[in-house]
Amino acid sequence: DKIEGRFLENTIYSLSCANFSTAFSNQHKEYMAKNLVIVETPAKAKTIEKYLGKDYVVKSSVGHIRDLVKKGLGVDTSTFEPEYAVSEDKKAVVKELKSLAKKAEIVWLATDEDREGEAISWHLLEALGLKEEKTKRIVYNEITKEAIVKAIDNPRMINRNLVNAQQARRVLDRLVGFELSPILWKKVKPSLSAGRVQSVTVKMIVEREREIEAFQTESSFKVVAHFDITGTTILKAELAKNIPTAKEAEGFLKTCAQAKFEISKLEKKPAKRSPAAPFTTSTLQQEAGRKFGYAVGQTMSIAQRLYEEGLITYMRTDSVNLSDFAIQSIAKQVKSAFGEPYSKVRTFKSKSKGAQEAHEAIRPTDISNLGENVNPQYQKLYELIWKRTIASQMADAEFERTTIKIQISNSEKELIAKGEVVKFDGFLKVYVESSDDETTEDGNSLLPELSVGEKLVLTNMDARERFTQHPPRYTEASLVKSLEEKGIGRPSTYAPTISTVLKRNYVVKEDRDGEERKYKSMTLENGIYNSFEGVEISGAERNKLFPTDIGILVNDFLQTYFSSIVDYDFTAKIEKQFDEIAEGNQEWKKMLKGFYKPFHDNVEDTLENSERVTGERELGVDPKTGKKVIVRMGKFGPLVQLGETSEEEDAEKPRFASLRKGQSIGSITFEEAMELFKLPKVVGEYEGKPLKVAIGRFGPYVQQGSLFASIPKGEDPLEVELDRAIELIEAKKKADAEKFISTFEHEKGEIQVLNGRFGPYIKFAKKNYKIPKDEDPSKITKERAVELIENPIKPKRGKK
Repeated sequence: DKIEGRFLENTIYSLSCANFSTAFSNQHKEYMAKNLVIVETPAKAKTIEKYLGKDYVVKSSVGHIRDLVKKGLGVDTSTFEPEYAVSEDKKAVVKELKSLAKKAEIVWLATDEDREGEAISWHLLEALGLKEEKTKRIVYNEITKEAIVKAIDNPRMINRNLVNAQQARRVLDRLVGFELSPILWKKVKPSLSAGRVQSVTVKMIVEREREIEAFQTESSFKVVAHFDITGTTILKAELAKNIPTAKEAEGFLKTCAQAKFEISKLEKKPAKRSPAAPFTTSTLQQEAGRKFGYAVGQTMSIAQRLYEEGLITYMRTDSVNLSDFAIQSIAKQVKSAFGEPYSKVRTFKSKSKGAQEAHEAIRPTDISNLGENVNPQYQKLYELIWKRTIASQMADAEFERTTIKIQISNSEKELIAKGEVVKFDGFLKVYVESSDDETTEDGNSLLPELSVGEKLVLTNMDARERFTQHPPRYTEASLVKSLEEKGIGRPSTYAPTISTVLKRNYVVKEDRDGEERKYKSMTLENGIYNSFEGVEISGAERNKLFPTDIGILVNDFLQTYFSSIVDYDFTAKIEKQFDEIAEGNQEWKKMLKGFYKPFHDNVEDTLENSERVTGERELGVDPKTGKKVIVRMGKFGPLVQLGETSEEEDAEKPRFASLRKGQSIGSITFEEAMELFKLPKVVGEYEGKPLKVAIGRFGPYVQQGSLFASIPKGEDPLEVELDRAIELIEAKKKADAEKFISTFEHEKGEIQVLNGRFGPYIKFAKKNYKIPKDEDPSKITKERAVELIENPIKPKRGKK
């Protein structure tokens, strides 16, 4: 027994030592590591740490650690020296990194390879007080073991030109925002903001909306004929040009009732189609939007995760280059999967202004990874990148295009049939690019074998009224395409710019229902002519960008007083100057000085000499009261006003009504405005109190005394009558009753135990306190509630 006991004791001691050693090694590795590697995100840190040995500890700065100070301008306008401060939420991070940096022999700054990444590295150098002789900067285009080891073997110094380009952008944007925003508060509406790129983006959307408003729809008649070839095969042909009027279309169809049809010309031509270039940031955002309906921010968020997990190369790029190694890997994959004829090595040249050709396009880091081991959440985007990359190194698709011209015996017009046969699918075996053109119709089909002089038998002919389409409203994807074409912004700015204009409510992204529209249609079948009228839904919009009233007002104000700031060429010129700073060909503070002097003079002049803008428009006169009806921008948004404001004490005050969703200052009619004054309305009485239906800042509601119940989205408040109002009030009472579990009196106020969206909680003195999950909220006493308030449960730190 003694021997066995001693043996057991020794075994436990040995295991304890081993466990302690492992724990010490894992938890205190940073105190022993010779090398500290700093990246931007925890996910990136986790991936890179796998590739480096025990002598390296990898930590994250969690993005930017410093920015311009929030109080005041943050820039000395005599020297253009910026004043930076560590962000409040990053002080703990900086403290930890400083401590680790002191213990490390070398600090490796491994932030992204673009200007923003370079600036983060510089801010780390400055904020952590790093010595340049023990600090190394490394860059890589992908997070793979080979790329990271290669980067460690080839360190460099921080590129001050790239840092200065980023500083110039940040300072210039602060100058514009800081000086323009207060003008908008005074001259348009409180709490507005302006920005160099965001204001130009809003301008593009407003201009497109005005193009649409000015567009005059015209109609014409599209003629389609069907011929029976063999009893089973039908040949479809169309007139090359639409017929302008219904009368001419009717005459043509009646003429064809007596006509004979014959093939006058048959032409076959070979054709080729080449694959698109590999993805850049912009083209990835566009294609993910078209194919999956992804918002630009959503695409970038997923791409960021794929990059951080080492699955794709860096996702902010305007280059279409592929490395030699990537090209060879892709060629090997194509030949292995599809055969030698499908492989074709290609190099692409970027059309983007100022593209960084030294960088690479977005591609998978391992082309043999088909996406099976990728997180299902991100798989669709990974597979899209994989397909586009593979297709870019594949052979052209080859077609045979056939055009058949059909002569009409008693008319000068001729019908045309077109068909296309794929002779070799090439890159189409893997990938087909989508298009922004919503009106594209695929008129190509497989045509039967025919010959010149062959007689055709008409089965039926249709002439249907078609309407010209106004220019399409922007989607997020097509907006990015236009910004890139105009040279506005860079890969890193597209997503935040769109996010900002949506957040500021200058632009909304939404669906809008179309309207019914009548059309005429005529048919000729078995020699018999018929005509009828049909109804179609026209103008339905899905996920489109619309300017709001406030967006239009701000745009018009800036266009009037700051035309250079919202000028496309000027904005693109600024981007070029940032590029020149990055290349070391321009001094950044000198560039800012050249911009600021005329801009500041313009600001001073506008403050003194501009009028307040409200977009006010007179709609008419109320026939009952004789008072003017106007529409304008109010403090809380667009409104209609009945009557005028008077300074006389006994004068009757005007009535106001907020505009409803879908209505705007520029398009609301007098009749629509008068409908709004039907609210608020009393629909009856319930429990001795009047029931009122009205619209407030947060939407339509029913009111009974001090109780308010929201009217559900999509329900017209004008159609809410007494029964429905009672139903909504009762539902609100029931919800409120279920919300309150118990209440207790306390010397500092009432303690409430409530049911919330995320479960039961305690509310006291305007603060919320958690209740343990295993505790029954209905059995909580006053003493227990006080205990939970005095010793609150700390929230668990989850993933950011």
